[in-house]
Amino acid sequence: MKKPRWVVEKEQAKRTAAAETLWLFGLHAVRDALQNPARVKQRLVVTRNAQDKLVDAIAASGMTPELSDPRRFAAPLDPQSVHQGAALEVKPLDWGPLAERCLGDGVHPPRVLLLDRVTDPHNVGAILRSAEVFGTCAVIAPRHHAAPETGALAKTASGALERQPYLRIRNLADGITELQAMGYLVLGLDGQADATIEQAVDGRRDRPIALVLGAEGPGLRQKTRETCDQLVRIDFAGGFGSLNVSNAAAVALYAARP
Repeated sequence: MKKPRWVVEKEQAKRTAAAETLWLFGLHAVRDALQNPARVKQRLVVTRNAQDKLVDAIAASGMTPELSDPRRFAAPLDPQSVHQGAALEVKPLDWGPLAERCLGDGVHPPRVLLLDRVTDPHNVGAILRSAEVFGTCAVIAPRHHAAPETGALAKTASGALERQPYLRIRNLADGITELQAMGYLVLGLDGQADATIEQAVDGRRDRPIALVLGAEGPGLRQKTRETCDQLVRIDFAGGFGSLNVSNAAAVALYAARP
């Protein structure tokens, strides 16, 4: 009996994911990945100088590094990559299902970020750093039209990629609906919204809150806007203001803090 097309495509996607690897580079990103027991590590390439700086992390990981000449660095990286003499081939992290990851710690009301087609890895890396600082349960993005795990993202995140859950889901609107069923108040950021974040969360800071940010320029897609509970804006001092999406994420997390 012939398998349905959707079954075949799902199996192919699983095989592709199983074979997928990426190269992390830079001392901070490599050190944190080496120290992360959840990270599947395959190949470590270092210069002598980088090995000396990472000696404890390498020993803890149990890996045997490949020593490389800094002038002919052996890892297959973009020539523009500032690798600092360290590169690590790894599997993408698996953070598990959204429902489990967004339960919170049972002590503080959880906060979650959702990214609607934010594709710049440097922006996502910076957002992960802010999310870690503010104790965010997860940063959630769609599988397509969003920044995947890459070396550039990891380097910008400066280690936060190993500690801050970054979930890639099939459909962002479905993810919003799932969070709402868990009791989350879902606020979409829109510069033209009537209410500010502070006004929207006033008297509701004890609730789980999810903040949805769109790509710079296009902003939130229509379906995303319609699925949010409310659209809110960051309160600017003047009549007009705009922020890079990573800066907006940090400000929004601070404004919506428990």
